[in-house]
Amino acid sequence: MGSRAVEPSRTRGETGTRCQGMGKRAAASAATIAGIAAIGLLTACASSSPASSSSAAAGSATTPAASASATASAVAASGTAALKTESSSLGTVLANAQGMTVYWFAADHGTTSACSGACAAAWPPVIGTPKAAAGVTLSGTLGTITRSDGSKQATYNGHPLYTFKADSAPGQVNGNKVNGFGALWYAITISGGSGSGGASTTPTSGSTSTSSWS
Repeated sequence: MGSRAVEPSRTRGETGTRCQGMGKRAAASAATIAGIAAIGLLTACASSSPASSSSAAAGSATTPAASASATASAVAASGTAALKTESSSLGTVLANAQGMTVYWFAADHGTTSACSGACAAAWPPVIGTPKAAAGVTLSGTLGTITRSDGSKQATYNGHPLYTFKADSAPGQVNGNKVNGFGALWYAITISGGSGSGGASTTPTSGSTSTSSWS
């Protein structure tokens, strides 16, 4: 009777030992699976990082090219600027393709324009390589200068050319002898009248105006 009483206790002990062993093995398996998953995740991240870096680098590399393209487009957009003549109260004046009188600015020197920003808004530069319009003969020398933004501005006898915002119709010369933005402006007369005597570097006497566009 004594040995039968001990048998159940020993059986329960062996069962507990087996359960503990199985629990340890299950825990070890779970740890192994988690480790494998973590390694897989790290591998995936490592393989994707170079591609992401390459894409970012590629994006950065296109920026200078895009900037250069934009600059080239701005210069190319200058094109040509047709010039012709119009009758005005000053006589025959030089005009753009739309017949608007063109002017020269006494503050300009050499190949540099002294008119930009607000000045260029009031006195828009004639942009493009100048050429005489069909059927028009111009005796002056046509040329260009390069403005600070890279665009080409037309010149006549070395003077950069501008139109005037206050002129609203062909042949108007509202900007002649206007004192604005630090110097006088002159319509370019081709013949007759009392303008600036062509694109002369010497302003005419009595070149004053009550109008100011500075």
